[in-house]
Amino acid sequence: MKMLLKIGSFLGLVLTLVPPIIFFVGNLELSLMKGYMGIGMVLWFVTAPFWINKPSKSEEV
Repeated sequence: MKMLLKIGSFLGLVLTLVPPIIFFVGNLELSLMKGYMGIGMVLWFVTAPFWINKPSKSEEV
């Protein structure tokens, strides 16, 4: 479960950071960029709080 949250968080960050770069290059429209960034933001804020700063099982000795 924790691994799925990490993958979702990483995907959220990618969807937040990559579209502005593609827009700057000129290969993406403004409305699509905003949509991708909105989805990435929501995905990050939904998944990240559940695993960041939580000790892993190996650290709970």
